[in-house]
Amino acid sequence: MPRRQGYALLIALAAGTATLATAVAFGTSLITEDRQAPLSGPQSHAAVRNPAAPANSAGTWVATWTGAPVSAEPNAAQGYPGRTIRNIVHTSVGGDAARITLSNLFGAAPLVIDQVAVNTRQVTFRGLPTVTVAAGRQVVSDPVVVPVAPDSDLEVTLRTPYATSPVTQHPNTHQTSYLADERATWSTTRWRYLTAVDVRNKTSPGAIVVIGDSLTAGSGSTTDANGRWPDVLSDRLRHLYGIANQGIAGNRLLRDSPLALGGAKSLGGPSAARRFDRDVLSVSGAKTVIIALGINDVQQYPQEPDPRRITAGLRALTERAHAQGLRVVGATLTPFQGYSTWTPERNAVRLAVNEEIRSGRIFDAYVDFDRAVRDPYAPNRILPEYDSGDRLHFNDAGYRTLGHAIGLDTVDGTPKADAF
Repeated sequence: MPRRQGYALLIALAAGTATLATAVAFGTSLITEDRQAPLSGPQSHAAVRNPAAPANSAGTWVATWTGAPVSAEPNAAQGYPGRTIRNIVHTSVGGDAARITLSNLFGAAPLVIDQVAVNTRQVTFRGLPTVTVAAGRQVVSDPVVVPVAPDSDLEVTLRTPYATSPVTQHPNTHQTSYLADERATWSTTRWRYLTAVDVRNKTSPGAIVVIGDSLTAGSGSTTDANGRWPDVLSDRLRHLYGIANQGIAGNRLLRDSPLALGGAKSLGGPSAARRFDRDVLSVSGAKTVIIALGINDVQQYPQEPDPRRITAGLRALTERAHAQGLRVVGATLTPFQGYSTWTPERNAVRLAVNEEIRSGRIFDAYVDFDRAVRDPYAPNRILPEYDSGDRLHFNDAGYRTLGHAIGLDTVDGTPKADAF
C-alpha cells in the first residue's frame, strides 16, 4: 500500500487537574478534562471531544487516526525523562486544520510535556507551549490551521522533561516510531501517549470507527505497509471517510485481559464492553461502527463456552451505538483450526455466534469475514495463502481480502430500530 509523506500536522495536549501551585512551578496550562478511568458512561471523554461539535462554520471535526490506549508500558515505570517521543501515524481523511489527543490513562502522577510539534510546527494548549496531563486523564490540543493530506504519514513529536510514572502506550502498532535523546535514536513499534488526531473537513460524511482485536490491529501484516484491513477499506473509500482503527491485540468482548494493566506482552486491554464509550462513542465525527470481536472470547483462557453470552454482548454494543445514532456493522468470526487453542467445542461456539450474526438479529448489517477467508475444502481453517503462519492471524493478502469483503454501501446508511 502506498505511503506518502504528509504535510505538517499540529498536535496538542491540554491539561488534567493539578493545583495552581503546580501550574506556577512548571509554567503549564491547567485544564480540567474528562477522567478516563471509568471506561463506561456517556460522560467518558465525550465531554471534551463531542463527535458532533463543529470546528467552525466551515467544517466539522472528523477523526483521521486513532490508537486506543492499551496499558502501562512495561519497564517504563519512570517514563522517558529528557527524551523525545516521535509517534508516526498514518492518516485516512484529510482536512484544513488539526487537533490531537494525549492520554495519561495508565499514569500514576501528572505528566508534564514541554515540547510538542508536528514536523517543525510548535503545538499549543490554550495558547501555552507546555501542558500537564493529570493521572488517568487526557487532553486535547488547540486547533491548528494547517493542511493535512489524506493517506499520509505524520510525525507527532513530544518531550517529557521529568521522571514521572508508567507510560500510557499502544504496543504492536505495525508502524515504526522513534525514541530519541541527544546521543541516539531508537526505533520502536509503540505509540506513546498519543491516542487521536482529528481534522477539520468540509465534505467528509464522518468517521467509521472499527473496534476489534489483533485481526483489526493488523497482527501478521507488514510493518509500515499500512496493510491492515481498515487501511484497505480507507483506500477503497478514497479517503472520503475518517477511519478510526481501535483494534487492540488480544482484546475481548466480555472480559478484561489479564494483562490489561501491564505485563510482559501488554496485550488485551480493557474489554470492548468497558471501553466502548471511550473508544467508539466519543470518536470525533463518528457515523458508523464496525464491530469485529468475539474470537478471543472463544479461544483465549478462560474461554466463553456459551455463544449466547457473546451474541448478547454484541447486541448490547449495537444498542449503545444506536442510542447515539450510529449505524452498526458486525463481522463474523474467522476460522482458527490449527491454532494452539483450537478444539471442536470452541469451534462450535464460533459457528453458533456466526449463525446468529447471519440471522440479522444483532447488527444493522454484517460482513462475512468467515466466508471470505475460509478454505472451502476445510472450512474451519483459513486459506493457506492468507495465513501469516499461526493459523489465526492473516498476512497482507488475507487482510486485503477482509478489506475487500465489505460492501461500500454497507458502511453508509441509517441504523435500524432496536427490535431484535
